[in-house]
Amino acid sequence: MAMPFTVVDAFTDRPFAGNPAAVMLLDAWPDDALLQSIALEHNLSETAFLVPMEGVADYELRWFTPTVEIAMCGHATLASGHVVLGDRDAVRFATRKAGVLTVGRDGDGYMLDLPVTRVASAPDVALLAALGCDGEVFASVSGAQQTSIILLPDAAAVRACAPDMAALATCEVMAIVTAPGDVADIVSRVFVPAWGVDEDPVTGSAHAALAPFWAERLGRDRFTAYQTSARGGHLTCRLSGERAVLGGQCVTVMQGELLL
Repeated sequence: MAMPFTVVDAFTDRPFAGNPAAVMLLDAWPDDALLQSIALEHNLSETAFLVPMEGVADYELRWFTPTVEIAMCGHATLASGHVVLGDRDAVRFATRKAGVLTVGRDGDGYMLDLPVTRVASAPDVALLAALGCDGEVFASVSGAQQTSIILLPDAAAVRACAPDMAALATCEVMAIVTAPGDVADIVSRVFVPAWGVDEDPVTGSAHAALAPFWAERLGRDRFTAYQTSARGGHLTCRLSGERAVLGGQCVTVMQGELLL
């Protein structure tokens, strides 16, 4: 059986930057164990699986890291829109834990609509020790998945962060280190070893938390963001009520077939 796939670099305008996601359009859902095995074979931060549907959305969408299924993934949703939009202006994805997500065209890029994640101050000595940095910790009080934002003094501190991944994996959160930016309004890095991804290159779901967090601190509802990983990626962020509207570009870098 041949199963087509597309690999897309999301939140970038050039190949080999941003965050790569594999996108696979299926006729129906196979066994979850097969989906997990395929994601492990791709060995990317996320593999997105889509099945066409009717009603509230155009497709049902699920995301798998190499080790687990996750509740929400921004960059693989953007990549999925890039693959299936065709001549439409927008496409809707029904998800199991994050509601209906929309990807629409925006000039030469796309806009992605995600539910926000809200955080509140929550000191966490173990998390800071695992990250190897000293900052103010904020833990999620809403949203699809457990998230912690660690506010650092400046962009240099974000880039210098060197976590102990084994220790961080025991914290079982998406850890976002962030600070006022130098190449954008804000910068960040994201670590999720508990979910099989040590450092995620560019993370849409993290910016669903950073959008309200930084909108409050900057005193405005929109700003630019740069995730300063080795690959790096640019986003625009806009807070719209309880939705985070993220903008970015995508580049197709690979197409092929998985043979089973």
